[in-house]
Amino acid sequence: MTHLWVRAEQRPHEERVGLTPEGAAALIKAGLRVTVEASSTRAIPIDGYRAAGCEIAAENLWPQAPADAIIFGLKELPEDGTPLTHRHIMFGHAYKGQPAGRVLLQRFKAGGGTLYDLEYLVNEDGRRVAAFGYWAGYAGAAVSLKCWAAQQRGAIAGPVRKVPSKAALLDQLAAELDGLSRPRAIIIGALGRVGSGAADLCTAMGVAVTRWDMAETASGGPFPEVLQHEIFLNCILARPGCPVFVPASAKTDPRKLTVIGDIACDPTSDFSPIKVYDRATDWDAPALRVHDAPPLDVTAIDNLPSLMPVESSEDYAAQLLPSLLTLPALDAGVWGRAKAEFDRHVANA
Repeated sequence: MTHLWVRAEQRPHEERVGLTPEGAAALIKAGLRVTVEASSTRAIPIDGYRAAGCEIAAENLWPQAPADAIIFGLKELPEDGTPLTHRHIMFGHAYKGQPAGRVLLQRFKAGGGTLYDLEYLVNEDGRRVAAFGYWAGYAGAAVSLKCWAAQQRGAIAGPVRKVPSKAALLDQLAAELDGLSRPRAIIIGALGRVGSGAADLCTAMGVAVTRWDMAETASGGPFPEVLQHEIFLNCILARPGCPVFVPASAKTDPRKLTVIGDIACDPTSDFSPIKVYDRATDWDAPALRVHDAPPLDVTAIDNLPSLMPVESSEDYAAQLLPSLLTLPALDAGVWGRAKAEFDRHVANA
């Protein structure tokens, strides 16, 4: 019997989960065994999973899970260097040369485990079967606006915290923008899931948006238009051949740009299209000031959908459930393709 073990997230400010109680019930009905760890932070209470028929395990017990269990989480594992022996479903961030990703692959290699990277679960056409992108874009644009509003008052944005709903986030932003004329934003990757979310947030807040996608960036740059907007929202994942949208010289170049929202958030990748910063920001310090006069702040939080953990979890879990139902055929379909991607990268770890 295929055994899916849903672990508790151990990262601060991470309350999302990739399986709802309703999804768990569907898996159990299909013949899978489902264990869900208790969690002190998960936005969806454990009682729903218990009622669905799941087995309940103690928080963070996954290292002791049966050897044949498939461990399912979202964000990174504790960086304790231990070999990884299980099969894991998670966002690994390990295939683009990231230093932490190389260490993760070495841990899998040492333990004989396997990574089924959620970012690389794709259908026959190469399109991702599930993504948090829309909510990442929505939240990323919101945090960028918070950074801009703080600048207008001579400050650097303070901590951001989860909200109970999208409506609550919009109310919060409206209060922070009260009395301020709206900036202009340019979104690169506007036709994708992430860009759509970012554009919807901007539109809801009365921010004029310039929407760019592949056609507008096909020349490879440079792109001086980016510097003529107050806010730039990057919604394109870093890949080989990705153009540079913001060169290092942008710090001192003439510009209207004062806030960069790197929603794709891959600053340690060799292919990062934003060259004015080198590390992610976080919930406690969302803005990194990279130049003082005129100010230039970068916000790059890599778990943005957790700003609205219930809505983003429910949306993502619904997208992923059809693939989870195929877990008994782990060597085929989306799982087989993810395994092949892992094998290719771990061979060089």
